[in-house]
Amino acid sequence: MTIDPHVHASTHDRPAGDAPLTMIAVLVARPGQRERLRTELSRLIEPTRAEPGCLDYVLFELRDEPGTFYMREAFTDEAALDAHRAMPHFRAFEAVAGDLLGAPLRLVKLDRVA
Repeated sequence: MTIDPHVHASTHDRPAGDAPLTMIAVLVARPGQRERLRTELSRLIEPTRAEPGCLDYVLFELRDEPGTFYMREAFTDEAALDAHRAMPHFRAFEAVAGDLLGAPLRLVKLDRVA
């Protein structure tokens, strides 16, 4: 699985620890893999929400683009996000993501404005 490092909002104006780390992961299914991708992403929900440091983890599918999923995520800090990426359930998803994704995963980091 590839994360596009160029697609993110700047976090340099936000003091470390001042606000949760909030992002949207954009995942586009390979043709014919929509249902399997939905299933694999859905398997991440419950164990991720139980992780220390996870504040939000919600899966969406674009109405106008079936097979394009957004995972809205919030973690207390980078350490919690790193711990999430090391979890067995996330590693299991990484192992199959290459077969399911039709484009590299994009991780869009957000800074809260209001």
